[in-house]
Amino acid sequence: MLCRVLRGWAAELRKAPYSYTGSRAVSVSVSPQAGFADEKLQITVQGLSAREAVTVRALVEEDSCLYDSCAHYEADHFGRVHLHREPSLGGDYTGVLPMGLLWSLAPSVMEKPYQRLEQRSVHKSPMGIDLLVHKGHMSPRAIPKDVVARTKIQRWFCAPGVRRIRLREGAVRGSLFLPPGEGSFPGVIDMFGDDGGMVEYRSSLLASRGFASLALPYFAFEDLPPTMTEFHLEYFEEAANFLSRHPKVRGPGIGVIGTGKGADLALSMITFLPQVVAAVSVSGCCSNTAANLNYKDFTIPGLRYNMSRIRISETGVFDVSEALDDPLDPVNSQSLIPIERAQGSFLFIVGENDLNWKSSVYAKAAIQRLQENGKTQFSLLSYPGAGHRIDPPCTPFCPAAIDRVLGVPILGGGEMKAHCQAQEDSWQEIQDFFYLHLT
Repeated sequence: MLCRVLRGWAAELRKAPYSYTGSRAVSVSVSPQAGFADEKLQITVQGLSAREAVTVRALVEEDSCLYDSCAHYEADHFGRVHLHREPSLGGDYTGVLPMGLLWSLAPSVMEKPYQRLEQRSVHKSPMGIDLLVHKGHMSPRAIPKDVVARTKIQRWFCAPGVRRIRLREGAVRGSLFLPPGEGSFPGVIDMFGDDGGMVEYRSSLLASRGFASLALPYFAFEDLPPTMTEFHLEYFEEAANFLSRHPKVRGPGIGVIGTGKGADLALSMITFLPQVVAAVSVSGCCSNTAANLNYKDFTIPGLRYNMSRIRISETGVFDVSEALDDPLDPVNSQSLIPIERAQGSFLFIVGENDLNWKSSVYAKAAIQRLQENGKTQFSLLSYPGAGHRIDPPCTPFCPAAIDRVLGVPILGGGEMKAHCQAQEDSWQEIQDFFYLHLT
């Protein structure tokens, strides 16, 4: 019942004009009102009484799911609330967190929990966020009422002029995002983890920041294999050849970024494919995982999961942190990716509270292997308090999310402030790394 009330209220809100004048001309302003999804916001409420209590709320509907967040504030003696200066006194977070409303967006009460807020359509329309100011300090679970001011925020994942080209090039499937202008541009292949399918928002943001970026699915999309049963590096080689030869891509080498399973594929690509000269591993493993990886006349076995080591909490969240076989156990040595053969550069990004698997341990093991073989072209960004899925900045913190393949919530770990600050820091480091090694 409450969910239907919230949906109906949100629908009526979207039909109404976005300007509002209350009895004291309360207003809320956002800068930038329309901007890139990786940009920080400055939010200000004006026209309040001195020390007046208000609740500021963000509201988004995506994929038929309503997400919201709220925070409690008290106006200063001028009747203003500056979210970049004033601390939240309660709600979904406390303290001075200018981006806290975006960081804490989560499925509304009575929605199916553990859904991840992701922009699925990145090219034609922005993510719209309704921002509201309510009288008093309102519980996050209360039905919203007493709106005294509101506005709309637009978060774009594509800069004006970015081109999106859907690929069916040989065996390769994906979306190529090209920055505006004549080019040429540094080229990057972008892959995500074991949810499968097409994920475009990081590629579109990379293109908005000057990279020719290929969002590359590798299973559960169109005519690609429906599950992770077996992989052939030739598919990824064909994608690397396509991107490196594209007339808009600056050669001779390209980069690759992967998260989770996509990260160990990125390590395999830089190891065996000379076109790939820079690799970013986000929350990855030093071994090939889940499925065998074949290339020419050899196979790297996939490190397996032992389902008996999965724990389930009282709330039904699956803890798989101990499920993966130990890549550092000598019995599993054949699954290790021989990254010491690579001639390029590495950037490892991990959260020290990753509860999906031990990515911090795996990154240190990979670096030790490089060092033992005289390799020095690597960097490690290790973030205390960050969890598994380290996305571009301003992406909401999601400590547990439904796995699209398994259909159950998987624990990712982390603490909101530390995790989201890691996303901000690592995003700039990723761009700097690629510009250094690809230009």
